[in-house]
Amino acid sequence: MYQKPSAAFIAASWVALGAGMVGFLVGLWRSEMLLNEKGYYFTILMYGLFSVVSVQKSVRDRLEGIPVTDIYYGISWFSTILCIVLLTVGLWNATLLPSEKGFYAFAFLLALFGAIAVQKNTRDAQGSGNEKRNS
Repeated sequence: MYQKPSAAFIAASWVALGAGMVGFLVGLWRSEMLLNEKGYYFTILMYGLFSVVSVQKSVRDRLEGIPVTDIYYGISWFSTILCIVLLTVGLWNATLLPSEKGFYAFAFLLALFGAIAVQKNTRDAQGSGNEKRNS
């Protein structure tokens, strides 16, 4: 049903995920924040990556007619929105330079986009492989 993604798009997706994650994590590592602040931002990043993959999977499952409970679908969306809100609130109240706040925000969003794209590519590659085996 779905065409296998091109090698260029797969590579770009992994680069986006890696650049977002590594940039965010290196920024945390080198920051002068307290350890509990670093832990907060690290947890938000990990939770955000998990939640967007859950959203992508549940949306895709529904489009393909695979049953997804309303509660899981809702929790996936709620989690994604919550992560973005928590990062926004954290950065809004942080004693960081505006450029640092922007860096963390854009690295976070790039990582989330990359995670969605990598999940989509993985799903498309598996879908195209299954059709070849079934035909």
